[in-house]
Formats: sequence, C-alpha cells, structure tokens
Amino acid sequence: MKPLFFAEDPQFWFETLRAFGHIAYGGADFGEVAVTSERIIPGDYDSWHDQWLITADRVAAQAHSALDAGHAISARDGFLRASNYYRAAEFFLHGNAADPRILHAYDLQVDCFHRAAALFTPVIEPVRIPYEDTTLPGYFYRADTSGAVRPTLVMFNGFDGSAEEMHFSGAAAAVERGYNVLTFDGPGQPGTRHHQGLTFRPDWEHVVTPVVDYALTRSEVDPAQIALLGLSMSGLLAPRAAAFDKRIAAVIALDGVYDLGDISTASLPFDRAEAERRLRAEHDPEVDEIMEKNMAAYPMVRWAISHGMYVMGVDSPRAFAASYLDYTLADGTAELITCPVLVCAAEDDGFFAGQPEKLYQNLTGPKTYLEFTAEDGADAHCQTGAQRLAYARILDWLDETLSPAV
Repeated sequence: MKPLFFAEDPQFWFETLRAFGHIAYGGADFGEVAVTSERIIPGDYDSWHDQWLITADRVAAQAHSALDAGHAISARDGFLRASNYYRAAEFFLHGNAADPRILHAYDLQVDCFHRAAALFTPVIEPVRIPYEDTTLPGYFYRADTSGAVRPTLVMFNGFDGSAEEMHFSGAAAAVERGYNVLTFDGPGQPGTRHHQGLTFRPDWEHVVTPVVDYALTRSEVDPAQIALLGLSMSGLLAPRAAAFDKRIAAVIALDGVYDLGDISTASLPFDRAEAERRLRAEHDPEVDEIMEKNMAAYPMVRWAISHGMYVMGVDSPRAFAASYLDYTLADGTAELITCPVLVCAAEDDGFFAGQPEKLYQNLTGPKTYLEFTAEDGADAHCQTGAQRLAYARILDWLDETLSPAV
C-alpha cells in the first residue's frame, strides 16, 4: 500500500497505518490520525510522542466530559480512541527505559481502556492471572450476559503491543461472533515489562499454561474449545505453547513465525553457524560494529534493536540478536503440534517475510495457510489496515475448525 503519510519513513508510516487500522473496531478516527500525522516531524521520536500525546489528552478530556454529562456511548468511544493514542505516544521511547514519558502514557492507556471497558455490555472485565510469584494483567470478554458455556479465544500481542490493543486486533471481532475472549500481557509485554520488570522468555508454554488454568476457572469457558491467537512475534509463541499444552483446540499464528534466529543473523556476513557463535561470544567487536552501522543506517533497525534490548532485558545490540536465537520452532517443536493451526501470511511483510511459509511447511498436523494480498489492501504485517477483512477470514476458519461450530 502506498504511504499516505511519511513516504520516506517506513517505520513511521507502518505505525500510522496501525493507528488507521484500528478505526475498524473503534480504536481511532481517520481525521484524528490524519491531523496528528501532519504535525509529526518524520524520524523524530520526540515529535511522534508529543503529537500523539496531545491528541490522546484532547480525546480523553472529551470522553471525560461526555461521561460527566451522561453520554455513556460517546464516553466509551472516546476512551477507546484515547487509549490507542496513548499507546502510540510511548511506542518509540523504549531506548531509554528510565524515560518518565513511558509510564505516563502507558498508565493513561490502561486507565482509558478500563474506563471504556466498564461502559460495554457486558462489561469487559480486567483480570489478574496467577503466574509464578506474580500475576499477568488481562481482560475477560463475555459474548453475552447469559452465562452460557462458549468457545473461548485466548489472545496475546507480540513484540511491541499491549493487551489493550488486542481489543482492536481480534477481541472485539471474536465477541461479535459469539466467543468469550481472554487477552493478557505476558513477560516482556507492556503490562508486565513496564511495572514488574518481566522480560520475554522463549518457553512460552510456561506462560500460556497458567493462563489456560485460569480460563478453566471461569464457568463460561468450554474446556474442549479453547483456542489461541498469537499476533506478530507471538505467531511463534502461540504455536510453541500449543506444542506442549494439549488442552489447546486450535491455534492462529497471525502472522506465522518459525525461527527468529533467521532474523537476527540475516544482516551478518557469515554462515548461520558462525553467526550464532559470534553473537553468543563474550566479546566480538567486529559484530558490534556491524550492528552499530546498521542501526545508524536504518531507522527501523535502530528502533527494533533498542526496543528489543528493553523487552529482552539485555544491555547490548548483540545480546539482543543473540536472545532471538532461542526463539525457534526449528528444534522439532513445530512437529509436536497436533491441533489445527492457521498460519497467516502477508504478501509484503516488512518484518517476518518468509517465516509463515517455513512454519507451514514444518507442521505435521492439521494446517491451513492463509495469505493476505495487496489487492485486498491487506499485504502489510499482520494485515495492518485491513482488520475487518482479516478477522472475517480468520474467525470463519475458527468457526469451521472448532466442533461443534458456533
């Protein structure tokens, strides 16, 4: 899709498209995104933060005023949009973990979402899911107020998104179709990284298993019909969890990811084995220099590495690249998955090109490959900008896969 804004800045355009995409389920309004984008200086992270914060503050204030005047629907819609705009505001700041603007915007994102959640019917319930010696923040959505037992879709974001954002990235769509939905932030994701200091872990089954345990305490959840949806990087983590937790009835990898080591070694001028050895070495000034040059030359690489250091809990670009080596299904894990898997792919994925095909090829159980194209306006990573189309196809597959059908 040709950029409408930031034609020379692909990372700013993708994040703008992400905001536009959330219009489909109430997370933005076209004019608000457009006027905010017009004010932003391309490539300037401070400008990005400042302008999105201005918009978020304005929309949140309007929502508060609507609520005070008794206009609950207007307030709900405003709080939803403000939540998404606060999410956008702190997106590029994680290169400095001590930056106070991160928590300021993040906490307002959560506060606005909680206010919106309370205005839905049924209410969207904030939950705390027991996990090791702490809890994971999340939300439980009921399809209706009947208390009937229903299929349940457990959903989680990826490398850089929040549980709140999952409302626009599948949760609202699934509820419309009669599913209960449970969203959460796992280790490394905003709700745990910002306030608890938890960082990503590759053995994601140890995250999903307690989440499923929690889901099974809910009387509305059909234990035979629990599905997983993992977005972006979690297109690897969700299949990984399903390989070990056989209570999962179906998995959606949106989009599919097979081996993050492919990503972290791609820019190094060595074969895979040598690249892995040098990334894991205690010292390697040559590799450090290569990575520093790539960060200087490519803004998207700079952001990905700085954010990756934050969410992986490491202190150097090379350590971040090395951490990616542990996130793989190429060690025989893909072959352990026995439930049906939907592998989604985007024709012009700027992050994980080629990964969905590898995942699909190595699955040995029931599997479906679903590619989204430029012709449909759905060729961006995770079908950003085409949410209505994407979730129609994805959830139709889930309807047909779970038995009995909903």
